Amino acid sequence: MRIHYNSLRDFLARLEGEGELIKIKEKVSPILEITEIIDRFCKSHNGGKAILFENVDGSDPQLNNSGTGVPVLINAFGSKKRMAMALGVDNIEEIVRDIQELIELKPPQNLIEKIKFLPRLFEISHYPPKLISGKAPCHEVVLTDDEIDLFKFPILKCWPLDGGRFITLPAVFTKSLKSGKRNVGMYRMQVYDKKTTGMHWHIHKDGASHYDEYKKAGKKMELAVVIGTDPVVTYSATAPLPYGVDELLFAGMIRKKGIELVKCKTINMEVPATAEIVLEGYVEPDELKEEGPFGDHTGYYSLKGDYPVFHITAITHRKNPIYFTTIVGKPPMEDCYMGKATERIFLPMLKALNPEIVDIDLPWEGVFHNCVIVSMKKRYPMHARKLMTSLWGSGQMSFSKMLLTVDEAIDVHNYKEVVLNLLNNLDIERDIYISEGTLDVLDHSAPNYIYGSKVGIDATERIEGETQRQEARRKGQWSVNSEQLKEKIPDILDINIPLKDVKNRVIFISIKKDKPYHARIVAEKLFKLTNGVNSISIAVILDEDVNIKDISTVIWKLFNNVDPKRDFYFINGRLSIDATKKLKEEGHPREWPPEIVMDEEIKKRIDKIFPLI
Repeated sequence: MRIHYNSLRDFLARLEGEGELIKIKEKVSPILEITEIIDRFCKSHNGGKAILFENVDGSDPQLNNSGTGVPVLINAFGSKKRMAMALGVDNIEEIVRDIQELIELKPPQNLIEKIKFLPRLFEISHYPPKLISGKAPCHEVVLTDDEIDLFKFPILKCWPLDGGRFITLPAVFTKSLKSGKRNVGMYRMQVYDKKTTGMHWHIHKDGASHYDEYKKAGKKMELAVVIGTDPVVTYSATAPLPYGVDELLFAGMIRKKGIELVKCKTINMEVPATAEIVLEGYVEPDELKEEGPFGDHTGYYSLKGDYPVFHITAITHRKNPIYFTTIVGKPPMEDCYMGKATERIFLPMLKALNPEIVDIDLPWEGVFHNCVIVSMKKRYPMHARKLMTSLWGSGQMSFSKMLLTVDEAIDVHNYKEVVLNLLNNLDIERDIYISEGTLDVLDHSAPNYIYGSKVGIDATERIEGETQRQEARRKGQWSVNSEQLKEKIPDILDINIPLKDVKNRVIFISIKKDKPYHARIVAEKLFKLTNGVNSISIAVILDEDVNIKDISTVIWKLFNNVDPKRDFYFINGRLSIDATKKLKEEGHPREWPPEIVMDEEIKKRIDKIFPLI
């Protein structure tokens, strides 16, 4: 039986009842301290528990009966179990099966089939959002004019170089000027002052598309920002639905109950009736303001840019509101579990477009748009490359920088199996395919904003009609002495060879980069010195600050810092990958963002307050 929550509070009660919630009564600051605590939980406790901070410094104590200000709920989605709980199921695969069944529904062919089909049809269509009348919980308190003050709420400053405080888990409600269709998206919002924020609409998002309609018409655009809905609505705001599909219909399908809506007080918009906090307002068609930097889910700061300004005309909220938020940064963090849910839930839709797909996996280290592993049923020559091309043309899959195809027998979620299959089968000269196209807005490694090169790797077995692979030349006993390499190439600081019993051996190397194309120079020297059959096939070059013994960090750096066309260097059937920070002289004219790192002072403060975390 599917569980649905009427509000965030219902979900909070279940989290507490199942031992998935920790309440922290000690006073903490929303400026960096909450981030440091949550970051430790996410990385050290397999996601840890959801946390309710009951005493957050700086929020208005009059908004809460306890006199300690507005509590902050965070990490509510931060484990596989809690993500399933949020969507009202024991296992995400229950939702996957529902979607697969809908996709496979066939129209009835005769009277008996039509009669049998009616209950299912009723079930499918029975969950649209419903407008209710009367006073809703989200309107228990209504603030307008001089009463509006965002700083009454414990909005977080997440990372040291952030441009300010950011609302990070909003469900942003907009409507198309042309069609009137609703969109619910999630876009970060930098707080400028009591009544205005930025509206970080990425160019590819539906909210930005609606904004463009108003901008071209020269009209003010009304919108509502909802903080703290039932968890299915919050998740649905992140879902990569096709353009024009209402996220609330999607939420109703998951919940198996429609969302109850209420009209806003100062704008023409409907919002969930049980929301904790609602910001009503508008953006002007030509008003932009500098927004950022912001410590993003890539593990790097997204840089400053000009974005629309959101003006607040009213704040409505429940009595004793709960501020629902999240932190993003270097994975793993809470958003990883949301991304994994999306990976599973949208698999049937990808299969409907590409029936050869068996399964997919998006590794955390690839931050969900830098790496996709796909298993497939291969039927004809170049089928894998056809699938790559199709995926690069499919919605948000088009942002994927690296696609790896494997045969259907390979478990894409077993990374060891995937890697061994790849390194024992790869023909470097024939299996690597470099293309160009759209990239995610947050990709910082491409020379150009929002587009650059991509790489497809075909690790499937060869079939009749395809050129057979060359036998990997590097096999037999390992013959490279790491210390001798460092002596002969002084640029090398450290070496790690993680797998030696494979046909294509990989070496990770860290260098102190001090000139353009330094990584390529080192790779050329390395390949010249190790040109025997018992040597290496792939060299990955990284900066000196990377712990190359930490494979997860190495892979994260590799996916983030590479533009394949520029940074994949082929020489005599061997491959060097430059995963270092790029210089302007290397063909990277854009600013390279800093990596997210917490202030040492904040770390020491949390060590003192919470020594056991």
